[in-house]
Amino acid sequence: METKASPVFALVDVNNFYVSCERVFNPKLERVPMVVLSNNDGCAVARSAEAKALGIQMGEPWHKVKDLARRHGVLAYSSNYTLYGDMSQRAVEVLSLFSPHLEVYSVDESFLQIESVLNLYSSATEMGQQIRQRMRQWLGLPVCVGIGPTKTLAKLANHMAKKMSQFNGVCDLHAIPRTHRVELMSKIDVGEVWGVGRRIAVRLNEMGIHSVLDLRNAKPSEIRKQFNVVLERTCEELRGISCLDLEEVAPDKQQIMSSKSFGQPVLMVSELCEAISAYVERAAQKLRHQQSLASGLYVFLRTNPFDPRAAQYAANHHVSLGVPTDDTRVISDLASRVIKHLYKPGYVYKKAGVMLTGLISKDSYQADLFTDTTQLKKSAQLMKTLDEINGRFGRDSLICASSGFERGWTMKCSNRSPHYTTDWKCLSSVS
Repeated sequence: METKASPVFALVDVNNFYVSCERVFNPKLERVPMVVLSNNDGCAVARSAEAKALGIQMGEPWHKVKDLARRHGVLAYSSNYTLYGDMSQRAVEVLSLFSPHLEVYSVDESFLQIESVLNLYSSATEMGQQIRQRMRQWLGLPVCVGIGPTKTLAKLANHMAKKMSQFNGVCDLHAIPRTHRVELMSKIDVGEVWGVGRRIAVRLNEMGIHSVLDLRNAKPSEIRKQFNVVLERTCEELRGISCLDLEEVAPDKQQIMSSKSFGQPVLMVSELCEAISAYVERAAQKLRHQQSLASGLYVFLRTNPFDPRAAQYAANHHVSLGVPTDDTRVISDLASRVIKHLYKPGYVYKKAGVMLTGLISKDSYQADLFTDTTQLKKSAQLMKTLDEINGRFGRDSLICASSGFERGWTMKCSNRSPHYTTDWKCLSSVS
C-alpha cells in the first residue's frame, strides 16, 4: 500500500512588491532610495532597501520625512494599484506552472504545496532557485522562497531567506542540520512568527517566551489556555505538525467595503453623492465577481479627525435592501438617499464609504412569487454588459452618471506611474 507523502510547503514572496513593480518598467530606479505612498500620498506603504537603510519606517507619514528625503534624494511614487494588481496576477500565473496546488495569500505572497512535484528537481532548494530565476526573467520581480513541512515554518524560512545572505534567497528548512536549525530559531524574535502580533509578542515575553525556539518548545496546551486555539496550532506547526491546509479556493467575502479619503475638502452634498455612487460601483463589481447578492447596505461619512482646527462630525447608517441584489443602480440610488440623510452642512468632509452586508450566493437565492423575474433578467444582462465593457476597455469606461465626470474629490496621486500593463496608451516604447 502506497503511503502518502508528508506535506511540503513553499512560500514565495516578492521583495518590496510595490517598489519592485515600479522598477520593472523604470530600470533607472534600481538602487535608488524610493517609497510608494498610500492613498492621497499620505504614508509610506512600501520602501526600497535603500529607503529602509535611511530609517524610513513602514506607515510613516510622508510629510514627516520630506526633509530627510530631500537630503538623500528619496523618490516618492503614488500608489498604482492597477499595475500592482495586474503584476500580482501574472506572478500567480508563473507560480502555477511549478505546482497545481497554490494558495494566493496576499498581493505579493503565495503558498505552494510541492511534495508531489519535488521528484522533478534534484532538491527543494533547486526548485526554489528555478522559481526565483523564472520570476526574475519573465516578470522582472525579485522573490525569496521559504520551504518547510508546515505553512508556518515555510513563512519562517522565507523570513530567513530574506534576512540571511547565506541562503541566497531560498531557505529549505529540511536541508539545514538540526543543530544549526535550532540555533537559528533561538536567534529570531518570537514576533517574527506568522500570526504573532505585537500585543501577543509582549504577553509571550512576559511568560519568558522570547524567541521562535521558545515558542516551539512551549506546551501547546498551555499556549491554548493562555491565548487561543489559533496560537496553539502555530506552536504545533513550529514543531513540524501541519495543522493548516492549503486554501486553493479563496472563500467568498462576507462583507465588501469600498472607501477612500478625499483628495481635497468636500463641502457639498452633491460631491458626497458622486463619491458614494463611485464607491458603490467598485463594491458592486466585486459582488458580482464572486457571484453574490447583497441584502444590506452600510454608509458612513466623517470629517478629518487629525485636523484639530476643524469642527468634527461623523455619522453612519445601515439599511436593508429589501430584495437581495447586485444591481449597481439600485444600490447606488439607496446609498445616495442615505448620504443625503446623514449630511450636515457647514462641515468639511474628509472620507466616506459603503459596505455591502448580508451577502448570499446568487445561485442559492430563491425569489418569492411576487418578484418580477423579467426585470431581474434585464438587470442581470445589463450588469453583465457593464462588467464586460469595463473588463475589455478598462475600469470606468462605462459608469453611472450619478458618479460624476469631473470627480474633483478623487484622491491625490501627484506622482503615479502609467498603467503599463493594462492601458494601450501606456505601453512602454523602445527607441
